Amino acid sequence: MGGIRGQEEIIPGETKEEEPQSHTPETAEDQSISVYVCGAVVSPGVVEIPGGSRAEDALRAAGGFREDAGRTAVNLADWVTDGQMLYFPTEEEAVNPVAGEGEPGLVNINTADSAALCTLPGVGEGKAADIISYREANGPFENCEDIMKVPGIKTAAYEKIRDMITVK
Repeated sequence: MGGIRGQEEIIPGETKEEEPQSHTPETAEDQSISVYVCGAVVSPGVVEIPGGSRAEDALRAAGGFREDAGRTAVNLADWVTDGQMLYFPTEEEAVNPVAGEGEPGLVNINTADSAALCTLPGVGEGKAADIISYREANGPFENCEDIMKVPGIKTAAYEKIRDMITVK
């Protein structure tokens, strides 16, 4: 007999049961996993969370978003796995990603946060803080060589990173 489109025909005495579907990763929920959470979060670092957790759980364990975070750049509903690095970009990075500008993998020294700057050889947290302080006090770098104006970054240090940086 004719029924309404879009609805299944129900036969008296028969019930339709949904089969349970599990989309959790292989990791057992009673095991903990370690995830490196970095970028625009309150407390970047390695966090320990239960297996079967999502990006939102890792973010929460890292203290949540910083004020400048690009809050929609990472899918918070995505599963995380043991040993994963989860990077939360700033709003500026989310809007103007370096990879989309024809130079994938380069660190934009005018917009990079401390974690991104620390990926450069010889740049630790102290030098990253100096770079950020310098650009906040003096404005954006006009060219890559201007990074040598930052105290502690001389020609030898610049030579190690010059092919890894850009200014936009």
